[in-house]
Amino acid sequence: MFSYFSKDVGIDLGTANSLVYLRGRGIAISEPSVIALNTKTNQILAIGREAKEMIGRTPPHVAVIRPLTNGVISDFEVTQEMLRYFFRRIGRHGSFLHYRRAVIGIPSNLTEVERKSVEDAVVGAGARRAYLIEEPIAAALGAGLPIEQPVASMVVDIGGGTTEVAVISMGGTVVAKSLKIAGDRFNDEIIKFIRDEFKLVIGEPTAEDLKIGVGSALPIDEKLEMNVRGRDLTTGLPREIAVRNHHIRLALSRSLASIAGAIQEVIEATPPELVGDILKEGIYVSGGGSLLRGIDALIQREMDVPVNIIEDPLTAVVLGVGVIIEDFNRYQRVLNNPFQQREINL
Repeated sequence: MFSYFSKDVGIDLGTANSLVYLRGRGIAISEPSVIALNTKTNQILAIGREAKEMIGRTPPHVAVIRPLTNGVISDFEVTQEMLRYFFRRIGRHGSFLHYRRAVIGIPSNLTEVERKSVEDAVVGAGARRAYLIEEPIAAALGAGLPIEQPVASMVVDIGGGTTEVAVISMGGTVVAKSLKIAGDRFNDEIIKFIRDEFKLVIGEPTAEDLKIGVGSALPIDEKLEMNVRGRDLTTGLPREIAVRNHHIRLALSRSLASIAGAIQEVIEATPPELVGDILKEGIYVSGGGSLLRGIDALIQREMDVPVNIIEDPLTAVVLGVGVIIEDFNRYQRVLNNPFQQREINL
């Protein structure tokens, strides 16, 4: 029993998806950060993928909750229940709940209160100790970048709730900026555009499908089109329309410009020697947002710097956290960063 208690876990507690890495085993959980709750009985009906499929399709007494907003815990109890469920799933026979230590990836701009909330949720779910690491550092580790060397590693992590932009050197964050513009904002912009342009109301799942199916950051040669159904604003009746690639590109243009602006601000605040490294090594992009067609080309065009999409961008953060728990003694100093970080205010 003691050998199970000594297990370590790494967690990418994301706004859209949560991933759990078990030491010696690898990624054991990859599920949407969603819970379906019966508000009459307070009973949990579903967690993860099954709960996500219920979004926009439930009766009034069933609430589908996303307990994290912009990378911050917005519903502590639900977050803790979700983590407890994940821990139970990776335990022996689904019953083991306790772990020696947990390392959790978090956005770089969380307040002390928000950081404490993450620690408390993880410890309450079954971990003896909780350690935090900023997501850009974790993503850089997951991508195999030389973060311990005196050279710049620039990471742009576009997640569900936040976009993290950071320059890392010698195991610490030199300059960082966090924006509440990422995958969820992309979906909101698509919903708004379809409503304004076509007078049609669609839900978040449909917007997500459009983003993945026909979305792009730049014009592309391929003509992409998707039929979507929703409620006509004028008649209140169902209607189907054809949405093309350029519609989604227009919908996302403002958000993408904000991300490009944040990257430029971070580069401008970076010491000159490290800027030279960035020009040589390029910018590394991770997270679900990196899968948007042409986003690397857009950033490269705007920054005039080579841009690389990290291999396995959806798992870069949790793999980086996994690197830490597999060799905790080596990377422990990364968790308690002794270097001075300069956070750029939005």
